[in-house]
Amino acid sequence: MKGVEYHGIKSVDGPIVAVKVSENVSFNETVYVRDRMGQKRTGRVIDLSKEAAIVQIFGSTTGIDLQDTTVEFLEEPLELRVGPDLLGRIFNGLGEPIDGYAPIISSKKINVNGNPINPYARVYPRDFIQTGISSIDGMNTLIRGQKLPIFSGNGLPHNRLAAQIIRQARLKSSDDQFVMVFAGMGIKYDVARFFRDTFEESGVLSKVVMFQSLADAPSIERIITPRCALTAAEYLAYEMGMHVLVVLTDMTNYCEALREISTTRGEVPGRKGYPGYLYSDLAELYERAGRIKGSKGSITQIPILTMPNDDISHPIPDLTGYITEGQIVLDRELSQKGMYPPVAGLPSLSRLMKDGIGIASDGTVMTRDDHAAVSSQLFASYSKVKSIRNLAAIIGEEELSSLDKLYLKFGEAFEQKFLTQGEYENRSIEETLDIGWQVLKILPEEELVRITPDLIAKYMQKDEKEQTGLIKIKE
Repeated sequence: MKGVEYHGIKSVDGPIVAVKVSENVSFNETVYVRDRMGQKRTGRVIDLSKEAAIVQIFGSTTGIDLQDTTVEFLEEPLELRVGPDLLGRIFNGLGEPIDGYAPIISSKKINVNGNPINPYARVYPRDFIQTGISSIDGMNTLIRGQKLPIFSGNGLPHNRLAAQIIRQARLKSSDDQFVMVFAGMGIKYDVARFFRDTFEESGVLSKVVMFQSLADAPSIERIITPRCALTAAEYLAYEMGMHVLVVLTDMTNYCEALREISTTRGEVPGRKGYPGYLYSDLAELYERAGRIKGSKGSITQIPILTMPNDDISHPIPDLTGYITEGQIVLDRELSQKGMYPPVAGLPSLSRLMKDGIGIASDGTVMTRDDHAAVSSQLFASYSKVKSIRNLAAIIGEEELSSLDKLYLKFGEAFEQKFLTQGEYENRSIEETLDIGWQVLKILPEEELVRITPDLIAKYMQKDEKEQTGLIKIKE
C-alpha cells in the first residue's frame, strides 16, 4: 500500500464510483480500486465534496460491489515512467507496455497532466520542416514547434498522409533527426496495424513511441492517452534534447469520450452536447507543443480529426482552429477524383508559414527567395479557377473567354502536377517550387501580379513554343 485505504463505496454508475472519505483527497489524484477478489483497477479523482470523492475508473466496473470493495488513494497524480528506452516501444492508453517487452526501467516518473510553461520562456517557431509533400511544403508550410491539425472526414486518407509525414519529415536547416510520438485514441485494429507495419517497413519504428487506445478499450482511457503521449514527448524534447513530432489521432474520438464522461457526471451540456470546457480541455493538449529557451529540443504537433458530416463548423474543428496555427483540410471531391493527397487548396492554412520560408532578415536561407511569392500566386490563381469553374457550370465552357480557358487549364495542371504525388514520393522544397513555376507558366505574365519581375526573370524558363501569347486553347 502507498496511501490511505477505504473499505466500501457509496455508489457505482458506469465507470464512476463515489467514495465516502474523511481525509484530505486531491483532485486528479490516482486511485486503486480492488474488488472482493483482489483485482486491481486504476482510477483518478474527478470531483470532490465534503462528504465524498468521485472516482473515474479506467476500465470496467464489473464485479465491484458496495460492501467488499476497497479504495486506495495514492496521494499522487497519474504518472508515466520515462527513460531513454521509450523509443521503439508500444504502450496502451495508460502507458503500460503492450509490445511483449518488460516495462521501462527507470526511477523517473512524470505527471501526465504536464507542467505549466512560462509564456516568456517560449521561443517563436521559425525553422522550416520539409515533409516532402508539395501541398504542405509549398503552400501550408509546417514549422518546428507549430501545432498544425489535419481536418479530414470518414473514408479520406488522413492515416496514409500522417504516415507519410512521419516517414519523410526532416529539418532543412540542420541534420538533426526527428523522433515520433504517435497516439491513437479509439482507433480500429486495422488502423493500429497499418501504422505499426508502415513504421516497421520504412525502418522508423526504432524512432517512434506508440500509444494505442483501441476502439474496444474503455472510452475513459482515451482521455489519458494523449496526455501520456505528450508527457513522453516533453521528456524526449526538453530533457533529451530531441526534435519530436507528435501525431494525435483521432481527436474526434477523444472529444466523444469527453462528452460521454461529462454526461455521466451530470454536467450541463454545451454545443451539440459537448461540455462547456471543451475549448480549455483541447487547449491543455495543443498548448503542450512548442520550443522553450535553453532547450535544444522541440515539440511539433499534428492532431488529426475527422469532421462529422464533413462539417468544418462543427464544435471540434471549430474550436481546434481557434487554438492551433492553421489547418490542413482534406477535400472529398479531390479524393473522389483519385488524387492523393487530397489537400484542399483554399481552406488549408498555416499561420506561421510566413516566418519560416524565404530568406531571413539576417540572410539565412530557410527555403528559397521565391517561396512566398509562388505560394501567394498559386493561392490567388487557384481561387480564380474555382470561380471560373462555377461560371462554366452555368453558361458552359465554350462561352468562356480565352483567358478563362487558360485558368481552367492552369487549374487542371495545378491539381494533377502540384497537388497530386505518390504516397512514397519525397519531394524537396526546390522540386516543389519548380513544379509551381511549371504550372504558372500556363498563365500570361501580366496575370502573375503577386510575383516580382526579377523573380519571374530568374525562375520562369520558357522556350518559344511556351510563350503564353502563343498558347492555343484546344476546343
